Amino acid sequence: MTIEEEGPRPGRGEPKDMPHRIGSGASGRPPQGSSSRDLERYAGLFAQRTKAMKSSAMRDLMAITERPEVISLAGGLADTSTFPAEDFAQIMSMVAAEGTARALQYGPTEGIAELSEAIAEVMAAEDTPVDPGDVLVTTGGQQVIDLVCKTLVDPGDVVIAEAPTYPGAIPTFAAYQADLHQIEIDADGMRIDLLEETLDALEKQGRRPKFIYTIPNFQNPGGATMSLARRRRLVDIAQERELLVLEDNPYGVLRYEGDPLPTLYALDGGQFVIYLGTFSKILSPGARVGWAAAPRPVLQKLNVAKAGTDLCSTTFAQLFVATYFRTGRWPAYIQQIKDLYRRRRDTLLDALATDFPADATWTHPAGGLFVWATLPEGLDTTDLLAKALTRNVAFVPGRAAYLDGRGERSMRLNFSGVGEDDLQEGVRRIGEVVAEQLHLLDTLTGGRRSRPAPPAAAPDPSLADVLHLPRRSGEDAARRGERS
Repeated sequence: MTIEEEGPRPGRGEPKDMPHRIGSGASGRPPQGSSSRDLERYAGLFAQRTKAMKSSAMRDLMAITERPEVISLAGGLADTSTFPAEDFAQIMSMVAAEGTARALQYGPTEGIAELSEAIAEVMAAEDTPVDPGDVLVTTGGQQVIDLVCKTLVDPGDVVIAEAPTYPGAIPTFAAYQADLHQIEIDADGMRIDLLEETLDALEKQGRRPKFIYTIPNFQNPGGATMSLARRRRLVDIAQERELLVLEDNPYGVLRYEGDPLPTLYALDGGQFVIYLGTFSKILSPGARVGWAAAPRPVLQKLNVAKAGTDLCSTTFAQLFVATYFRTGRWPAYIQQIKDLYRRRRDTLLDALATDFPADATWTHPAGGLFVWATLPEGLDTTDLLAKALTRNVAFVPGRAAYLDGRGERSMRLNFSGVGEDDLQEGVRRIGEVVAEQLHLLDTLTGGRRSRPAPPAAAPDPSLADVLHLPRRSGEDAARRGERS
């Protein structure tokens, strides 16, 4: 994604050196010494699939959002400042004392046994029993998506995902040249009725999806949680049609309200569901440790695919995570960050109610890290981002969550990575930009942009028997004046 930006404006937090483009490197410019002419020399060497490759919106923004003056509501960042420094030092000392040589060595492709047992413990906390032998340790959850595509998808194969879907999955689907079909979500998650309609239509064409990708808990970016009835129906569909489902569950234990729901993997019993988990949201994204639990034949293929990608995930990080879980401190830490993130979610929701227009809407997630906000007609959040960056605030535009360019009025807002004061200030700055754009739109359209109708007034009981006739339009009134 390349976004042209406006020049800097005077005002609070004005950046001194705002790059003109996002996505061209840390400085916002192509690497020194390269040019379009230089790149033409290599054009004939690139694989055809590179033409479909897309950059991740979050990665494009990373260089800018790392600047201390920028309030970033764009990333999916855990607040790693909450992890006690003394615990980190103790765990590192334990790893060094118990096996420095092992920590610095290669490990098995499937991961070390102690970590697989810790993973089984985490999944058990969500009432999802798993045999540690059915687990593949990966380099973050993102690698699971890549390995599943690498293992299952040939160019042109159908993959089904939610609409919107995780922005980081879009570039992976594109890189493997998948034919992505996105199914709308509502407050209860993926619309299973629309899924079945899509599957029926594909079947008539003689096409079968390679897998269905879903985030059932606190969906990224939509914030919705799939209802129990829909979960059961989705598992039934997978078993009836023998379709694989990739269940992405990075935030399952980060629930702030309501009762937990069973995972798809638990409902399925490990027949057709591939479970994706990660420690990035509940411990450390920098450790880059995730996992997949899958039916044995699928797991074996994923293992082979991983061996050809990176041989193994870093043993050092695996031992760090496994040792931490051995201390037994993780449930208390999860509760600590849940309390923190709940407060930050509420702060963000309150700020939206204060600073966003009355005809904007947003989700109220029961857990996870994100709120999905949708602005009034006529606005485009990709353009809005460029203007917001001049105020030193960032978010992920809605288009990043679709392959076909939908989502232009929506944005993903993260509440876990910044403090409450910054959440309030960040939303205030975005709200200012939105208000300016709406004022400009009203000026250009003469105030005729579409707005929701005001709520109807409560009926007057004394007029209960009065028949209310529709008002005459201005044109009808004029005709009546001509006839009188």
